[in-house]
Amino acid sequence: MTETAEQRLEALGHSLPKVGKPLFSYVPFRRVGDVAYLSGQVPRLADGSVIQGKVGAEMGVEEARRAAELCALHLLAVAREAAGSLERVEFLKVFGMVNATPEFGEQPKVIDACSQLLAAVLGERGHHARSAVGMGSLPSNVPVEIEAVIRILP
Repeated sequence: MTETAEQRLEALGHSLPKVGKPLFSYVPFRRVGDVAYLSGQVPRLADGSVIQGKVGAEMGVEEARRAAELCALHLLAVAREAAGSLERVEFLKVFGMVNATPEFGEQPKVIDACSQLLAAVLGERGHHARSAVGMGSLPSNVPVEIEAVIRILP
C-alpha cells in the first residue's frame, strides 16, 4: 500500500492547520484551469498569533527556518482546499520573502525549510522552481511570507 501525503505529513510529526479567513481584501487561492495561485502565507500559530521578528537582528536562521516550515504547512492546507486532496497537488513555483537586515544573505537557507517539507510530503510533486529574497519589512513584522503556484492534477 502506498503512503499518502497526509500520512507522510503525520509521520513527520505535522498536521495541517485550518485555512483561515483572509484579514484583508483577497482570497486564499485563485484557480485558473489546472493552475492555482496561492496567496502569501505567514507563520501563523494555532492560537491565531504570528511569529514575529527581523531575521539577522531579532532572530537567527534556525528560528526563521521554523517559521518557513510553518508557512509550508499553511501552503499545503490551502493547496488541499484548492485541489480537494494533496494527492492532486503539484508545486510549480514558490516565492519566499524573508524580513531581514540589509546584511543578512541567507534567504535561500531559510526558504529551504519550506522547500524541504514540501518535497518530504509530496515527493517529486513537491519539487518546484523558487525565488528567495530579502525584504526590508513584512506585514505584522513576520520573519517570512511565502506564496506559491500549484498545478491541480486530474
